[in-house]
Amino acid sequence: MISVDEAIDHILSGVTSIGAEFVSLSALPGRIAASDVIAHMTQPPFSASAMDGYAVQFSSAGQGAVLSIIGEAPAGVPFDGCVGPNEAVRIFTGGVVPEGANHVIIQEDVVRECDVIRVNSEQQSPAHIRPAGVDFQSGDVIVGEGTRFHEIHGAICAAANIGKVSVRRRPKVALFSNGDELVEPGSELTSGQIVNANHFALSAMIKRWGGEPIYLGCAPDDEAALCRFFERGQDADIIVPIGGASVGDYDFVKSAFAAVGGTIVFSKIAVRPGKPTWFGNIDKTRVIGLPGNPASAIVTAALFLQPLVRKLAGEDFKSAREIASLKEAIAANGARESYLRAQMFETDNKLEVVASPNQDSSLLLPFDLADALIRCPANASALSAGHEVEIIRLR
Repeated sequence: MISVDEAIDHILSGVTSIGAEFVSLSALPGRIAASDVIAHMTQPPFSASAMDGYAVQFSSAGQGAVLSIIGEAPAGVPFDGCVGPNEAVRIFTGGVVPEGANHVIIQEDVVRECDVIRVNSEQQSPAHIRPAGVDFQSGDVIVGEGTRFHEIHGAICAAANIGKVSVRRRPKVALFSNGDELVEPGSELTSGQIVNANHFALSAMIKRWGGEPIYLGCAPDDEAALCRFFERGQDADIIVPIGGASVGDYDFVKSAFAAVGGTIVFSKIAVRPGKPTWFGNIDKTRVIGLPGNPASAIVTAALFLQPLVRKLAGEDFKSAREIASLKEAIAANGARESYLRAQMFETDNKLEVVASPNQDSSLLLPFDLADALIRCPANASALSAGHEVEIIRLR
C-alpha cells in the first residue's frame, strides 16, 4: 500500500490542462481562463456624467451665476457643440460630457427659468464626471490566465466588448457503477438488491470541480460486460469505475481493466475509508477505481479524483487542506491515515469542526450535515477539544 500523498503524486504525475475552447459570456461562471482576457475597448469610452444636471465650465459655476442653456445631452445622444463661459448643456446620467465642460451641476443646485439656470448652491470643486477609462483601458488585462470565472465576470467582459472567451476545456469523466445487486432509483427491488446512489453525488462533485460527468450506467458482475464499459469510456479524459475493486469472487473490474490493455499504477492506499482505491491508465485515459461503499466513494473522490479533475481543467490544485480547531475530542487513529466526516462552524473568524458521530463507510445521511473531512495521520494520538487539525472542505 502507498500513502495518500504518494497516491496523489502518482495521479498528478505528468498531468497538464487539456486544451481550450471559446464559450459565450453566459457560460463563463465556474470555468477557468485559458489565457489573459484583454479589453477590446476603454470603459467608459468617453467622459460621462454621473448625475442628472447641467454640464458647465466650473469657472462659470459660482453661487448666484446665471447661465444660458444651449442644448442637451441625454444618454446615447451627445451634444454637438462646445460649452463656453456662462453656458450650460442639460445632461443626464450616462450622457457624454460635451467639449469645454469640466463640471456637472446637479439639478437640485439650480433654479431653471426657460433657457436660463441660476446656481443657488456653492460648487466646491469640479465634480460628477466619470473620466473615460476610469474602469479600464483598451488593452488592459481584465481577467488573468488561470482565474476561475465568477458570476460578475460576464458583465466585465461584456463591458470590454468581448463576446466569447477562451476557457480551459472541461475534462470528461466517464463513470459507471458495478454490481449485480444494484438497481436505479424508482425500481421495484427484490431480495438482496439495493439502490444505486453513488453516481449522483459523484457527478455533482465532478461538475463543481470543473469536469463534465458522463454516467455510463451500471455494469453487471461480468468481465466481458465490464470490458465493454471500459471501452465506451475511452474517449473520456478519466474513467471512474465505482465498486468491484476488492478481492471477492465477483470482483471483476481489475481483470476487465487488464483485458482492455490497462496498466495498474497502484492498487491500494493506506487510507480509511477507501483502502481499495486504485489507479491506472488505458493509453492516455486515466482510470481511478473507487470503492462501492458510499462514504468510501465520496471521501476518496474528494481526496484523489478532485485534484486530477481540477488540474486537467486548468486549475493549479493539489491539496485544499486548512486548519481548524476541534469542538469535541477525537479518538486515537490506527495505522492508516483516516478522514472523518465532520461539520464546520465559523464564529468570530475562528474555524471549528466536529466529527460526525457515526463514521461507518456505508452511510450517506451523515453527509447531509458533513461539509468537511478531518485528516487523522497514521498512528495519531487522541486529541481533545481545542486542538488544531487539518481539514478538507467537501463543499
